[in-house]
Amino acid sequence: MTPTHRQIPAAWLALLAAPIAASANSPVLILPDMAGSLGVGTATATWLVTVFAWAMAVGTPLMAGLLRRRGLGTTLRLSAVLVAAGTAVVAVAPWLPLAMTGRAAQAVGGAGLVTAAMSLAGSVRRMGVITAGFGTLGAVGPLLGSTLAAAASWRVSLAVGALALLALPAVLRRADLSAPERTAPFDTRGAALLVLTATALVLVPRHPLPAVAASLLTGLLLALHVRHRPTGFVPRALLRTRAFVLSALLACTFATSYFTLLFTVPQLLRERTDWSTSAIGAGQLVALLVGSVLSMGLAAASARLGRPRVLTILLTVGALAPLTAALTPWAPLLLPVATLAVLATSAGQAVLAVYATRAATADQRPTAIGLFSLAYQLGGAFGPAIAALITLGA
Repeated sequence: MTPTHRQIPAAWLALLAAPIAASANSPVLILPDMAGSLGVGTATATWLVTVFAWAMAVGTPLMAGLLRRRGLGTTLRLSAVLVAAGTAVVAVAPWLPLAMTGRAAQAVGGAGLVTAAMSLAGSVRRMGVITAGFGTLGAVGPLLGSTLAAAASWRVSLAVGALALLALPAVLRRADLSAPERTAPFDTRGAALLVLTATALVLVPRHPLPAVAASLLTGLLLALHVRHRPTGFVPRALLRTRAFVLSALLACTFATSYFTLLFTVPQLLRERTDWSTSAIGAGQLVALLVGSVLSMGLAAASARLGRPRVLTILLTVGALAPLTAALTPWAPLLLPVATLAVLATSAGQAVLAVYATRAATADQRPTAIGLFSLAYQLGGAFGPAIAALITLGA
């Protein structure tokens, strides 16, 4: 890591990455409004959430590959164009498919900004600032989305991710934008197989049998390709590194639990209490903010606590959240569930991302960040789809 990278304040990196979380979570409380405006059912409108998570999932490793091959400057500029263009499309789209296209562009651009920010972090503490910011704006997202929708339009709610562009000038001024040396030819087949596998996995909660069959097939083809080209888009050495694989699997598990609960808890509170939408949003906001603050503290203390203790805390908290949600007979206890979920996810993302990237060689670290973030984003795709199955009967 160059000195130029260290000079970028963590706050700028957090601003570069975090608004995409608010954009991802802003539909939580306004799905009926979005559905009515686009002339579809509420369950159908959840495709706006699913396609966003899918595009974040497949966009992350692709943007990491771009970062590795073309450098930070190209990645940041292309990401900014995608975020701006996607936001413009969402602002005027009269039909669900066009709105989904805009959301996909926003997500791919956001994936590039998040990947760039994480690649510039360099330490668990600085990564903790980024993921805590991610968690905080993700926490604000549902209430912010509801407020903006009531004051203006649900379309404005989906535009908050563009706030990340405010950090772009500061990052571009301070970062090393030189292009890396050319390496081997781009592994187009490996990238395509990874995208197809991720797409099939995202569809598993909605279409289990065909999606599982497709993911097994594409996964097998990808494994054969990795064996044939071990230094391609998905490096075989990385997949054989235990620390990387376990970190990625845990990140996916925590994210799946968090995003499922994020969309399920408001619906359960509506059914079990007489709270208004604004009261539910405010309660969830406080719960998620508390969890985000705690996650930043855990990330900062992780070096002192040591890896075994940190992993024990993460696993304990991560298990308590869904178990409490499933078993509690008292509805208000669902709010602390949100606190536990975001604590496990945000702290886990900060700590596990560093564990995963340290397990990679220097030239593979952008790829490690991309594949690790893919695992996290797959959880972000699984969660809303599972929530839809639970609460909306989709």
